[in-house]
Amino acid sequence: MDELSQELLENIQNSISETVDQKKIGIAFSGGVDSTLIAKICSDMSYDVALLTVGFPESHDVLFAKQVNEHLKYSHHILEIDSEMFPRLSSKINEMIETDNPSWNENCIAFHYVSKLANSLDLDTVITANGIDELFCGYNAYREAFSGGESKINKVMLAKLDNELKMMKAVNLVASEFNVRILQPLLSPEFIEYAKTIPISQKIHDSEDLYRKHIVRKLAGEVGVPEISCTKRKKALQYGSKIHKALMKTRQAC
Repeated sequence: MDELSQELLENIQNSISETVDQKKIGIAFSGGVDSTLIAKICSDMSYDVALLTVGFPESHDVLFAKQVNEHLKYSHHILEIDSEMFPRLSSKINEMIETDNPSWNENCIAFHYVSKLANSLDLDTVITANGIDELFCGYNAYREAFSGGESKINKVMLAKLDNELKMMKAVNLVASEFNVRILQPLLSPEFIEYAKTIPISQKIHDSEDLYRKHIVRKLAGEVGVPEISCTKRKKALQYGSKIHKALMKTRQAC
């Protein structure tokens, strides 16, 4: 492991140690590189890890998470969403968080189910990998910003971070119904400041870069994350779980 990877690993470990005060934790898990990396590092740090996956039956996240965990062999729990109950729940979440932002609604719905699953397992703490996409150029918006240079990329990053930090407050409001805390170690002020010092070239190569997050993927491979996860292109939670599709269908029916 080279110096940059080692430094990244140590900063992730420090952020987890400083943020997570319970040894028995749930990990919001899709099987993608971000959630799998966090799960692997937490497990290696001797946390008692339970992987938590939510989605409609046969959704991408449910199927891919199972496939990845065939390699990890961690405790894995899946909550499949009931399509008949979904419209009522989505309406309830929308009223609770009082926003028309589609991404906020979809993420809060997803974390309602994650929190419900955690509660059923007597877990009160769930860790997420939120922050990686914002800090390591995981979104397509960074490809679009690339031609504008580093200043444009940093402007997008600040906007993405601001949105994510505010959204996770709404997520925790939803999770509080189940007495569950949703923690984001990689959105801590210290980790954010560290991640900003990593060269952009370690995150995104050009405007055609479909994978991005290169230093994260490299570290993931070095700590033993399965290759199918390391090389997986991003699929956001609301799409991988089919929550976005179900919510659009519900709104069209109204």
